[in-house]
Amino acid sequence: VQLQASGGGLVQVGDSLRLSCVVSSRTFSRYALAWFRQTPGNEREFVAAITRSGGSTEYSDSVKGRFTISRDNAKKTVYLQMNSLKPEDTAVYYCAARDTILTMPILKRYDDYTYHGQGTLVTVSS
Repeated sequence: VQLQASGGGLVQVGDSLRLSCVVSSRTFSRYALAWFRQTPGNEREFVAAITRSGGSTEYSDSVKGRFTISRDNAKKTVYLQMNSLKPEDTAVYYCAARDTILTMPILKRYDDYTYHGQGTLVTVSS
């Protein structure tokens, strides 16, 4: 299984950006999906996650109300819509996936996910 993240770039404060992550797997619809981010010298932190059904999502407090995670099973893609970007959102963003059962709660640790993408850099300039 491979995850290919894209959509990062250099934006200004207040701008929007949408990250995409294509998952090469025939069982994409069974996956819980998440986004994490990391800045130099820090551990990867949870940003957002979505259940395999798409019915539940969860966000870190720092992005709640500004970011939206979504999935398109037909395209085998998970998205992260980022609005009202701030300089503190500057980081490398990683997508992650794991096979789950329908009743599994949302997982927030990077190591809880089996598959990880290579990361895409988002830089928010003031």
